[in-house]
Amino acid sequence: MFTTYKEALDWIHGRLRLGIKPGLTRMEWMMEKLSHPELKMKTVHIGGTNGKGSTVTFLRSILEAAGYSVGTFTSPYIEQFNERISVNGKPISDEEILHLTNVIAPLADELEETELGGPTEFEVITAMSFYYFANVNQVDIVLYEVGLGGRFDSTNIIQPIASIITSIGLDHTNILGHSYEEIAFEKAGIIKEGTPVFTAVKNENAMKVIEEQADIKHAPLYRLNQEFSITAHNPKEHGEEFTLRNAEGKYEQVEINMIGQHQTENASLAIMAAQGIDQHEEFSISINDIRTGLKTAYWPGRFEILSNTPLVIIDGAHNDEGISALVHELSTRYANHTIHIVFAALKDKKLNKMIAQLDLVADEISFVSFDFPRAAEAIDLYSISQSTNKKLGENWNAHLANCIQNLQPDSVLVVTGSLYFISEAKPYLSEFLKNNTISL
Repeated sequence: MFTTYKEALDWIHGRLRLGIKPGLTRMEWMMEKLSHPELKMKTVHIGGTNGKGSTVTFLRSILEAAGYSVGTFTSPYIEQFNERISVNGKPISDEEILHLTNVIAPLADELEETELGGPTEFEVITAMSFYYFANVNQVDIVLYEVGLGGRFDSTNIIQPIASIITSIGLDHTNILGHSYEEIAFEKAGIIKEGTPVFTAVKNENAMKVIEEQADIKHAPLYRLNQEFSITAHNPKEHGEEFTLRNAEGKYEQVEINMIGQHQTENASLAIMAAQGIDQHEEFSISINDIRTGLKTAYWPGRFEILSNTPLVIIDGAHNDEGISALVHELSTRYANHTIHIVFAALKDKKLNKMIAQLDLVADEISFVSFDFPRAAEAIDLYSISQSTNKKLGENWNAHLANCIQNLQPDSVLVVTGSLYFISEAKPYLSEFLKNNTISL
């Protein structure tokens, strides 16, 4: 038995040593022991390469606006571990984490003695969420974000009322495959028999795979630029405005407060999924709920402006597609600014293309490392860069502080890269900006 939150958290994080072990057998074993909590709730499953967290947030906010209690399971966290399991956007308490750990830890120990081996950190947290939403805090609906891939992801034992596949990109290729088709097949593994699927996938080869899998599962498929489309996109200072058209008609001048053209796609997926959920007799979601929910949705660490004076932006762009979206926004919104980028990444990512894109948009680029087992060394990132104005940050905390203190009035500091880095950097930056008045 664990007696403190810290003991529980140390045990959970200690399971990182087991790495990633794709497969559902360990999850099914634990669910059998717990009397299948995963089947005792209404769920929506959200997979894809990028945009999962934002789409979860948009949909959660819509459902909240309609008056429903909404559980979410997301990863990784940005500000605190507990937010991975949340209710109406509020992370569960330390006491609840402690309770859940004491429920799951004996099962993990027992499982470790079998031929299946012990569950990973992600499997443990997923099991905790299932038990929580089925037995501790029963909510109206739970939104489950896929951790990795889909077909063999720990979350893929639910029977959702809707599935969402946001995008397909060449990420985690060492596990999911090296082509769009291979990765799409893994992502499409969350498609269930007869369950509607909403997707914003753009790659044609990837889409063909999703279409094939949806057809096999007799799952109604709703595709961006086919069954629904975005028009009249208008970037705003602190968000976006757009019109969504679908078979039901159109939603004109929809407003969101998340920045980036890609966020209009994520918001559109949330609208489509909300319409799908509205078809269930247990739910009623109005157009006003959708508009209100989208406008109030907030997700930290996604092109988030931490400060306007000095101008500091943080963005968890951690793969090619995420970097492309970031570069697009910086090029269009801050073309008249001097752009200083600070970048940290995981060493198992395809770094060359990511850094090449950042080199093109950055007037100055710095590379740092952080305390994480898979973090790339700053010197390795620095050596990849072809920028003529690149720097090496020995200590990321001190380097960020120095960057902010030397920022000019026409400059923007962009802190980006791994979400694990963003989760460390954001609290530090927020505190530093609050306690230090910078004169520009």
